[in-house]
Amino acid sequence: MTMVLPVIPASATPAAPPAQPVSPEAAAITAADQAAAIGVDRLSKGTDEAFRRLGVTPGGAGLFYVSYERTYRGLPVIGGDAVVVADGAGRVRDTSAAETADIKVGTKPGISADRAAAVARGQLSTVDSVSSPQLVVVGGATPKLAYEVVVKGRGANLPSNLHVFVDGATGAVLDKRDDVKAEAPHATGTPASTPPAPFGSGNSFYVGNVTIDTTGSGSSYSMRDPGRSGISCGREGGSVFTGNDDAWGNGSGTDLETGCVDTLYSVQREWNMLKDWLGRNGIDGNGRGFPASVGLNDVNAYWDGSSTHFGHSQDNRRQATSMDVVGHEFGHGIFQTTPGGAGSGNENGGLNESTGDIFGALTEAYANNAKDTPDYEVGEGVNLVGQGPIRYMYNPSKVGDPNCYSSSIPSTEVHAAAGPQNHWFYLLAEGSNPGGGKPTSPTCNNSTVTGIGIQSAGKIFYNGLLKKTSSWRHNSARKATLEAALSLFPNSCTEFNAVKAAWNAVSVPPVSGEPTTCNQQPGKNDYSVSLSPSSGTVKPGESATVTVGTTTTNGTAQAIKLTATGLPSGATAKFEPESITSGGSAKLTITTAANTPNGSSKVTVNADGAEVDHTVQYDLTVGSGNPPTGCDGVEAWDANTLYVPGDEVSHNSHKWTSNWYSSGAEPGAPGSWYVWKDGGAC
Repeated sequence: MTMVLPVIPASATPAAPPAQPVSPEAAAITAADQAAAIGVDRLSKGTDEAFRRLGVTPGGAGLFYVSYERTYRGLPVIGGDAVVVADGAGRVRDTSAAETADIKVGTKPGISADRAAAVARGQLSTVDSVSSPQLVVVGGATPKLAYEVVVKGRGANLPSNLHVFVDGATGAVLDKRDDVKAEAPHATGTPASTPPAPFGSGNSFYVGNVTIDTTGSGSSYSMRDPGRSGISCGREGGSVFTGNDDAWGNGSGTDLETGCVDTLYSVQREWNMLKDWLGRNGIDGNGRGFPASVGLNDVNAYWDGSSTHFGHSQDNRRQATSMDVVGHEFGHGIFQTTPGGAGSGNENGGLNESTGDIFGALTEAYANNAKDTPDYEVGEGVNLVGQGPIRYMYNPSKVGDPNCYSSSIPSTEVHAAAGPQNHWFYLLAEGSNPGGGKPTSPTCNNSTVTGIGIQSAGKIFYNGLLKKTSSWRHNSARKATLEAALSLFPNSCTEFNAVKAAWNAVSVPPVSGEPTTCNQQPGKNDYSVSLSPSSGTVKPGESATVTVGTTTTNGTAQAIKLTATGLPSGATAKFEPESITSGGSAKLTITTAANTPNGSSKVTVNADGAEVDHTVQYDLTVGSGNPPTGCDGVEAWDANTLYVPGDEVSHNSHKWTSNWYSSGAEPGAPGSWYVWKDGGAC
């Protein structure tokens, strides 16, 4: 029997399934990645540099903050990181980057990894372990090839996880950064899908009888949070506390289990505050937290980069586990896991310490506990050394810390350097004379500041923090929080004006590029620039053509004048037309000369708009098409670069390995010549 299949008319052919809608976060990531690839605005990069996406954090007002690590020939660049702010419609709203000079260094070190490890080992008095040295580039005004070595051990008073950056050429220590952030400067020794957690009964020292989230059932329980991943509390150097019932602590200041009741209660309130007030998912922003331990034999508390540790008061009558201290230490975890990481230097460290204080104050305000009432005094309940609070946010000078920013802050001890931003936050939240029993706060310019409330102040501070880079400074925080106020409160001048007044009141000066009035709404009358293609290769004397496209991303179109900079020697650029209206496009022709040297260049396309300026980068490679062979001498195509034997570079589709340099000029100076091996042919 023959089966006859029916003929299906073309019109009856099933249609392709509709394209799945792109999520706002995915649209933002795509836009950010494209901006990083073509070097939009502050994302400019050198010929051997690239950006690698690290993560994305949702912020307020529908914005997403996408963080990037800069790389150079595949090596991480310390101090070259960047952040792209994009919205759910796939529009880039802003960029920020740690400033570094154009990087041109060899990638073969002059000293061995063993020597770098030995240098790093010598930075601590007691060493437990030394990591395998990793090659990196330390960015900044004079980038250098370096080894990064992590030394774990103990310094003068505290444990240490010390990142040491050792010059790859000389063995000198270029920089150091310790993951450990201590509470005192002078120490002596739930996601929505999570099911409801059981409530343990806690008898705390600082906040009375409370409920805490614990794990277990029947006759087996532990002080491990079942819904907040990574949160637990146990004995210093030991395991998480366990018990045969879900009742914890005896309320005594010397009882370690009681200290863990205070710790869990506090960090669980902090976690909820981050979610409910700020929209952050967990301490690290990705739904995770970190373990805590009590019983540290020291008059201190600290964060070590991956966990918190709490000691005791000097009279040994209380654990250092009050809500503001716990909030502070986990606040270091927030600072470390926002873009830019922990950074380095005293000014950055002061902002880190201040961030801990601010999150401690926010946690107290959110909990609103009757026994530990919200305030802006740090560690008043612990009375760490018998002299009251460690810091006063409303008047840092009460313990000798600076109220006002000055040129001495970069050399001020980090806990004292927390003063200006702490003072700013109090003025923003409460004002200079809030009344209602709250303390008055002196201003550095004798001005009067009206506060906007701690929740609004916290939102502005946190969204500013999401633009942080490793070179974070007070003027960076000023600019970012002014921009955050405009984004979060677009129809109000109150918040923007208060942020500006509070920074003025602590003597942090304006910075170039910051918004100056509340009428400068972000994204208003803005546009984006694209290149197609974004790179090209030509022989000397040939031309490359590029389409420069623009799109009006917000508001109305504006006139744009196009220019190009960074052209190689002898090359010219022509735009047709030179001036367009956003939404239009132009043809860019880059014409090289017969004597244009071989090599790669980043050509910057400058879009000078009537209201907003933007830049993007085009990768131009000039190659002769006849690469040298054998042991022919090759002129250095990266002027001012010092190559060392063994360096590899790509040139005219060949891999070249440096053999030696020769010429009358100093190595790396203009006019230097190098002899290269092509694939081992000579």
